[in-house]
Amino acid sequence: MTDEIETNYLDTIAEIKAYDDDDDEDKGEFEGYASIFGNKDLGNDVVDMGAFKRSLRRRGSKGVKLLYQHDTKQPIGVFDKIREDDKGLYVKGRLALGTQKGREVFELMKMGAIDGLSIGYKVDSKGYSYDQGGKRRRLKEVDLMEISAVTFPMNPQATISAVKAEGRTVREWEGFLRDEGDLSRSDAKIAAKAVSDALTCRDDEAQADLITAIQQITKTLKG
Repeated sequence: MTDEIETNYLDTIAEIKAYDDDDDEDKGEFEGYASIFGNKDLGNDVVDMGAFKRSLRRRGSKGVKLLYQHDTKQPIGVFDKIREDDKGLYVKGRLALGTQKGREVFELMKMGAIDGLSIGYKVDSKGYSYDQGGKRRRLKEVDLMEISAVTFPMNPQATISAVKAEGRTVREWEGFLRDEGDLSRSDAKIAAKAVSDALTCRDDEAQADLITAIQQITKTLKG
């Protein structure tokens, strides 16, 4: 008998810190962790260190697809680096800013509206085990297929640590929020100022407050 192959997803929430880098020629970049070792997600899955090593040796970073919401019809960029370290699965990717979806995801990442990553993988019966009376599944070896930017993640610990952004003026943000977010002119001005301040702020505590405010704004954008 052959082992049954299961296709599944494991999500991670992402804390976005955006900043401008005028000297950086490569725009649309982000980096962080797509999975955290030893951390149980809301689906009771735990990834063990080493679970991705064999798959990454075989596929390489470019062989793992960067998708939007696990939709194979919506690739949004490429991964330049994917590796395991002591913390988890570190990733560095580039969103395709020459495409409409790539630009949209990039803007939403910077604003905090999209704050999650989710890995799509295949695993057979030899690749996992159960502990604590079957209440927790430990993933020991998986075949990593893709990593997606998602809206509603499950795991509260993994982070996207940086998003490298093109410079945008307050007036440009105002136009974007008015046109794409359907805000009134006055609301767009307030939101644009908050976004601009958050992208240029270097104080972590102050930036965290601003990001929280922006996340509230994005709820309005979603209706």
